[in-house]
Amino acid sequence: MTSRPPRPAPDDLLVLHTVRVTGFVDDAVVAQRSGVDQHTVSELLRDHEAVGWVTRHEFVGAGGWTMTERGKSEDARRLTKQLDDTGARDLVARALRVFEPLNARVVRACTDWQLRPEGADRLADNDHADRGWDTRVLDELAAVDVELEPLAGELTSVLPRFGGYHERFTHALTRARAGQVQWVAGVGVASCHAVWMELHEDLLSSLGIARDAEPRRT
Repeated sequence: MTSRPPRPAPDDLLVLHTVRVTGFVDDAVVAQRSGVDQHTVSELLRDHEAVGWVTRHEFVGAGGWTMTERGKSEDARRLTKQLDDTGARDLVARALRVFEPLNARVVRACTDWQLRPEGADRLADNDHADRGWDTRVLDELAAVDVELEPLAGELTSVLPRFGGYHERFTHALTRARAGQVQWVAGVGVASCHAVWMELHEDLLSSLGIARDAEPRRT
């Protein structure tokens, strides 16, 4: 018996959930991340705004969408239905258990990328002058990248919306190795840290776990 190909999520869920995992995002990035064409994205975002699921904010020279509490509730309802329809709940729960120790390593690596203790100053900024220190951090992220590939692949085989996390993490790491230091933990770019945080939020929200309610490992 041949297995069925995974069913992609409907466009409206993809658009809504992309706002959820990215936090603050414009139409173009939603389109890029969700795989939905930008015209449809813009229409859906306006529809979502009309029912109170997302809201738009304008800052100097920039604008973007964030999710409301009503939107989070709607997103959670749809994700629950998706997991029930696909039978993927156990898979996502298992993926989160695998993710947790990797998460601790990424958090530590990103901290080490930003800080390099010097003498009594444990919070000294990393000026990236110590190539050995930076190489060690990048090697640790590369080791995580290797372990991320099968994890992301298994998730994507059942839930296509998880596609792209591994590729984006690898891309950021490649740019960091090329000397673009902001691609490890910088803001405003799809850095290793930014991609990892989105994946974390995707796993937690899929299972209905609030980030501050996630059990801590000792």
